[in-house]
Amino acid sequence: MRLANRNLTVTRTNNGKFLVNTNGHQDVNQSSCEETVPPVVFPSCESVPTAHHGPTILGDRFLLVGPAEGSALYRCVDVQTGQQLVAKALAASDKGGEALLQAHLRLEGTEAASGVAGIVDASGGKRYLLLEGHHGDLHAYVRVRRRLREPEARRLFRQAAKAVAKCHENGVVLRDLKLRKFVFADEARTCLRLESLEDAVIVDEDDDKLTDRRGCPAYVAPEVLRSGRAYSGKAADIWSLGVLLYTMLVGRYPFNAVEHASLFAKISRGQFAVPDALSARARCLIRALLRREPSERPIAEDVLRHPWLSKPLLSVSHITGRVSNHDQLVPDSTNCSQD
Repeated sequence: MRLANRNLTVTRTNNGKFLVNTNGHQDVNQSSCEETVPPVVFPSCESVPTAHHGPTILGDRFLLVGPAEGSALYRCVDVQTGQQLVAKALAASDKGGEALLQAHLRLEGTEAASGVAGIVDASGGKRYLLLEGHHGDLHAYVRVRRRLREPEARRLFRQAAKAVAKCHENGVVLRDLKLRKFVFADEARTCLRLESLEDAVIVDEDDDKLTDRRGCPAYVAPEVLRSGRAYSGKAADIWSLGVLLYTMLVGRYPFNAVEHASLFAKISRGQFAVPDALSARARCLIRALLRREPSERPIAEDVLRHPWLSKPLLSVSHITGRVSNHDQLVPDSTNCSQD
C-alpha cells in the first residue's frame, strides 16, 4: 500500500465540508474515493472488508479517504496538520483488532513498526487505531527495480531482519510476513519498518506454538501446511523472511505455481534453485532460512549475525540472468493475501 505517493492535501470549505485534493489536481468526492480491495483467498484468512465508502470524519479532525491498497487499513489525513496516516477500525468484539493494538503497543519505541498516532472513538461502538504514514512499500520498490543488487538488498534486509527480531523478542509473531508489510519511513527510502502488525499474534516467551494457517501462499512455511499440527510461529516467520530475501535478490518467488495445490506441493518438498550469480554468503543465508525442518532454521537474532549481514561484502554481486517465465516475476498484485 502507498500513502505518500498520493500527495493528498485537505482543505475545509465555508460550509464545513472537507475537500481532498490528489496530486494537486482533482478534488476527491465520495464517489471517486471508492476502491476495491481483492479478497484474501488463503485458507482460514478472512476477506478484506470493503464496506467503507468515501470520506468520513473522525473526531472532527481525521479524514478517512478510502481503503488503502493491498491492506484492510484505510488511508487517513489529519486535517489540522496535513499529516498522512493509516487507520484500522477496531470493533468491540474484534479480537484481532485488540491483538493488533497490543502488538503495536509492545513495539512502541523499538522503531520496528509504525508508531501509534492515536486512537479515536467513532459511532457504532467502533474505535480507530491511527498509525504513522509512510513513503511506499518494499513490494512496489522491488517490482520497479525487478531485483536488487546485493549491497542494497543487504542494507534493506538487515533492517527487515532486525524488525522481525524485535517482534520475536517482544513476543510478537507476525504470521503474514511479506514484502508489502515493510514500508519506508522516510522519503529517501533509507529507513525500513513494518507498516502494520495485522494478523500478528502475541505468544508466551517459552511457547510460540500455533495451529491456524495465515499468510500469503507464496510465503507460507511447509509446516504450516500440515493440517491439524502445531508449529513454531517464530520459525515460520523465519521461513517467510527467507522467501522475502530470495525475492529481493532474484526478482521472483522461490516457489511458483498457478494453482495453490501445486504451489503448496512445491513448498512442502522444499526444493528450490538459488542462482549462481549470487555471492556464496547470500546463497548460504537463503538456504539457512529456507530449511524444510523448522528446528534447523536460525532464530531471528542469529540471522543478524550471519556473515552476509555482519561482514563486508567480498565483491559487488548482482543478478544478471534473465527470468524466462513472466509469471515468475514479482507481480503487481497477487491473489494470495495481497503480497
